[in-house]
Amino acid sequence: MWSRSSPSSPSSSAPPPLLVLLLLLLLLLFALFWPPRALESLKALALGPDVSRVASGEVLFDAILDLRDSIGLSQHPLAHAAADGFALFFDEVKTLCLSPPSPIFFGPGLWLLGFLGSLVVDCYLMDARVWFGEIVPTLARLLLQLPSLLEAHYQKSDEVFGKEKAGLRVLGSQEAGIVFLSQELTGALLACALFCLFPTSNRDAKLLPAINFDYLFANLYPNARQSQEQKVRCLIHYFERISLSTPTGFVSFERKVIPLQRSSSGISYPEADDWRISKASLCQFKVLSAGLIEDQQDEVLEVDFANEYLGGGALHRGCVQEEIRFMINPELIAGMLFMASMRDNEAIEIVGVERFSQYMGYSSSFRFVGDYIDRKPFDLLGRRKTRIIAIDALDSPRLAQYKTDCLLRETNKAFCGFFDRSKHRCYLKYFQMVDSCREYAHENNADASVVCKTSQENENQDNSENRCSSNSDLTENNEERSQQIDLESIGIATGNWGCGAFGGDPEMKSMIQWLAASQALRPFIHYYTFGEASLERLQQVTEWISGHGWTVGDLWSMLVEYSTQRLRRETNVGFFAWLLPGQSSTSDMQYMSQ
Repeated sequence: MWSRSSPSSPSSSAPPPLLVLLLLLLLLLFALFWPPRALESLKALALGPDVSRVASGEVLFDAILDLRDSIGLSQHPLAHAAADGFALFFDEVKTLCLSPPSPIFFGPGLWLLGFLGSLVVDCYLMDARVWFGEIVPTLARLLLQLPSLLEAHYQKSDEVFGKEKAGLRVLGSQEAGIVFLSQELTGALLACALFCLFPTSNRDAKLLPAINFDYLFANLYPNARQSQEQKVRCLIHYFERISLSTPTGFVSFERKVIPLQRSSSGISYPEADDWRISKASLCQFKVLSAGLIEDQQDEVLEVDFANEYLGGGALHRGCVQEEIRFMINPELIAGMLFMASMRDNEAIEIVGVERFSQYMGYSSSFRFVGDYIDRKPFDLLGRRKTRIIAIDALDSPRLAQYKTDCLLRETNKAFCGFFDRSKHRCYLKYFQMVDSCREYAHENNADASVVCKTSQENENQDNSENRCSSNSDLTENNEERSQQIDLESIGIATGNWGCGAFGGDPEMKSMIQWLAASQALRPFIHYYTFGEASLERLQQVTEWISGHGWTVGDLWSMLVEYSTQRLRRETNVGFFAWLLPGQSSTSDMQYMSQ
């Protein structure tokens, strides 16, 4: 995509397609330039439709093809029907003024007709004029700045975080690391995706998701669901917003990896026995029957019900929890450029993304309904205090989800996501203690869970006097103590992760996430049920478990026992009914708690 030469002599030929655009340029020994032909095309776009002649979706797509050819990507065809999708979307916006105004529904019994309906049509007409006359030229100017934005990014990243520790690069499978991007650079990268300027060869081989917007537009044609158009509207609104006012914050993308191999010097992937013998207390559990995770007012880690490929079907036809989040917080899409798919011991945490859109509905009923002003405060690194954790659940596990290895996989996946680096030393102490308990129990023919109970009681006394200290390599000791205390108070906001289209058991998944959050020393879970009928007793069950003082190990053991009975077909009721039968006596419940 880029020519690389001395500042006084830019190259006259485009380089061959690169594996991942922009990401191989880690050592900026020279200035970066657009190839001359691409430079001229962008300059024309930046001057507006009077010069570029780009005033419709059809011509915009022709301009995109010309840009791709100028950087050596013409041999990599875009999605079939992408041209039709661009023309359909942008030309439909222009021709809405020819249609009679439609009634607009604002609530029960309240309709707005006539004159105000005409104003809405005029607004759409203005959108088309603004898009081609102002937004496209502004995006072209942003792309013209991309070389300097990249150069500044790498220099600043090396200065603040250390050489090659937080700069833009591919983070492959099992490669723990973090990438810090300014919102301005993120906007430029997304403009590249809109104009389909990223090469796509070998992305599958590198387990990277699709990043260009061609399939998003191609799926508009023909006869697409209205939700597909509404997804595009969210993204177009994002580009309008950043064109009117450049955001000034930062966003971070972190691949979190729990090593699979056991080590005495660090945290490792927990085994089933680790969960069985855990004496960690269960955290506070709050059930919310209404509301949405993204509307959470407390500072929390918000769960993205993710696909193993970050973003899932966001740039295709998908329109459920993860895809909707990527539409209303479009900066999340940038992570799809460089984050490879997740393995069982991995999660991806994103901090700082801004929300730009209001919406209503879900799946086929999803609708963009207007602008959203994100008022979240910023942290000391310039990121909005919006924390999102992408964790992927097993897809269509059916009866296999009750097998211990599947139960372990899901619990460990959630634990990897909920793991808090500021509590690293506490985790390390726990795993070292568990290993010592096992060794002692083996040598003395004792029960490891009994040995660990005594050890953890002593450890808890120590922890009550000594807070977990930070182990963050990036912040070291530069952040204020108050910031550390804030980090320790961040809980989890989640819901029916791995259920719905993924086919998981909502009752089991709620308990699994409770286990993981508690073992990760999170102070609380806010659980949104989204009207799931099987979770009507969730509040009752969590209160009963908490009231009986269960530990993580207790709850794990009961999940295993229930799952074993499900596999043997000894029971066919849900976990809640199995745990708390409607007519159970007090003695029966006391027996279960033991």
